[in-house]
Amino acid sequence: MTQLRFCLLTTFYPPFNFGGDGIDVQRIARALVRRGHQVTVIHDVDAYQWLSGSRLPSQPVMQDGVEVIGLRSKFGVLSSLLTHQLGRPVVHGRKIRRVIRDRKFDVLVFNNVSLVGGPGLLLLGDDALKIYVAHEHWLVCPTHVLWRFNREPCDARMCGRCQMSYRRPPQLWRLTSAMDRGVSKVDLFLARSEFSRMKHGQFGFRPPMQVWPVFLPEPTAARETAVSTDRPHARPYFLFVGRLTKMKGIDAILPAFARYPDADLLIVGDGEELGPLKALAANLPNVRFTGRVSNDEIGRYYEHAIAAIVPSQGYETFGIVLIEAFRHKTPVIARQIGPFPEIVQQSGGGLLFSTNDELIDAMTRLQQDDTLRASLVSRGFAASRERWSEDVVISQFLALTAEALEKKRAGIR
Repeated sequence: MTQLRFCLLTTFYPPFNFGGDGIDVQRIARALVRRGHQVTVIHDVDAYQWLSGSRLPSQPVMQDGVEVIGLRSKFGVLSSLLTHQLGRPVVHGRKIRRVIRDRKFDVLVFNNVSLVGGPGLLLLGDDALKIYVAHEHWLVCPTHVLWRFNREPCDARMCGRCQMSYRRPPQLWRLTSAMDRGVSKVDLFLARSEFSRMKHGQFGFRPPMQVWPVFLPEPTAARETAVSTDRPHARPYFLFVGRLTKMKGIDAILPAFARYPDADLLIVGDGEELGPLKALAANLPNVRFTGRVSNDEIGRYYEHAIAAIVPSQGYETFGIVLIEAFRHKTPVIARQIGPFPEIVQQSGGGLLFSTNDELIDAMTRLQQDDTLRASLVSRGFAASRERWSEDVVISQFLALTAEALEKKRAGIR
């Protein structure tokens, strides 16, 4: 493919991000640059500052060949609130339009655009190919995550009451045709799993979506083969990695560890549920909280774990912890919900559970049966290279882009 000019539009971008979507956008940007393409990222610092409580990160933006444009204004929170309520880039609209007009991009890639421009952002740049990557379920869910009332998976729309339970103001533009108008301008929609594509359809999203999975950056040759001998924890342990929210389901598996004294649970991460979870685990000596662990350090936590446990109770769009575990030659035990069964089936690298009895059975099998564990490790690692490596997944993206560009230039929708 000839060199293309990409613009990735996103609300969050490291270090101005909270979860995996910003990191995913950064990985896509860097991977495209490594393949000779020009990449500009536009993200919204005002939105990050609003949701972080006005705290800005101290570390610099790592560009790595990517042009990064952070949107800031003297209006701060008001800028993001206007976008949230009106569904279009009010304060930053002029600058975004100018950048799109002046750079003459070949491809606009919309990611999590809820606060950087909403559906009004999708109307810009009609000369470029427009791709929407559904890192979350924002297209069909005001709270992005299909986690109703912040306590259960969503199976029917109760959006007004649900937003109030999250203490968020209702988005007035969702009562209009704004989303339909924006969506009609997009040439290609990409879901991150077959499950997510299905969920979009179940909640009324009609345009066709193709599945394009998440990937991990290519490790160095040394990192590919190295295994740390420095154990992070003396006792045998299972591992949780992720943001500590109700949807992640950690509270639901703590009773299993009250019945399982043979290994510990290391919980890596932080979030708003840290305090409540520590209170629930106060009488569980085999549950340990590590706080955040850097990307440079997380490998050894995976490598020495019996397995990574993924207990999420909501509808994720993918499950990056699963492929991170596979990359580090660690099997997974994942709840039978969302895209996790899909990933476990495709990889053969883990076990599934629905109840704590099933979780305890899976933990016992992996701790006691070395042959089973080795088999899962081998299959999971192979799948991480064959299905979810940077080369494989970015090649898929560029092939989808080339096909869509050809159709657009031929006037085919």
